Amino acid sequence: MEKLEFVSDKKAKIIDILQEKGLNFNQAFKALREKDIKIQGKRIKTNQIVDVGSSVEVFYSETEAKLEKIYEDENVIVINKPRNIEVVGQKGVASKLNAIALHRLDRNTTGLVMLAKNPEVAKCLEEGFKNKWITKKYICQVYGHSNFNGQVFEGYLLKDAKESKVKIFSQKVKGGKLVQTKLQTLENLSDGTSFVLCQLLTGRTHQIRAHLSFLGHPIVGDGKYGKNEINKKFNEKYQKLHCFYLKIDKIDKKFEYLQNKEFVCQADFYKIK
Repeated sequence: MEKLEFVSDKKAKIIDILQEKGLNFNQAFKALREKDIKIQGKRIKTNQIVDVGSSVEVFYSETEAKLEKIYEDENVIVINKPRNIEVVGQKGVASKLNAIALHRLDRNTTGLVMLAKNPEVAKCLEEGFKNKWITKKYICQVYGHSNFNGQVFEGYLLKDAKESKVKIFSQKVKGGKLVQTKLQTLENLSDGTSFVLCQLLTGRTHQIRAHLSFLGHPIVGDGKYGKNEINKKFNEKYQKLHCFYLKIDKIDKKFEYLQNKEFVCQADFYKIK
């Protein structure tokens, strides 16, 4: 069982609030039916309205997660991955769908994941990701008012196995790999945060999270690369990072019907226009 705790920042029915927090309807409804939801420390059994400032505690089953399919044909599947689930592994989305993972999102990063249904198309699409023939765009909420204007930021990423994280350096370091991240500020908010559009030009482990933290704008809710005091201030336990856009710019002729296909899905914290 997974546990989710938060203080409600809006007045709405509990099922609606839980879905905004990353649970799907099946998870939220089952938790309500089995009396696994507490509001202000009291168990509830109806889809009641939660007031602003009320504490919520819910236990839910990760295995109940229903994967939203954005696109599917005989060769590929594109899903909107929820929080609290891996892409690979025994309980990952690839295993659940009996498909081949082509790229990954972190466990608590939401958004588009493309999977292959057979080795032949997997090989072609893996080549596409390797050669940057597939465009990936993300939306995130970061701490601080940012002033990114679409420029590409470069750095060198080095894995730190002891801390199970990566570090970004401005200068080339031994073992470091070049990272390139294109950033565009979409909106600065009155609460001292901003929404940022990110495009990966290289695809390294934790690239966006580590790069934004290095630039002084950690993602709100990021427990690994963010700051605890910021996450507590905004009552966020999961990084507000969502892959909303994938496009296949180039692919082998055998699968050319996929060329120029675009896939889009909305984030739960920002409406992409």
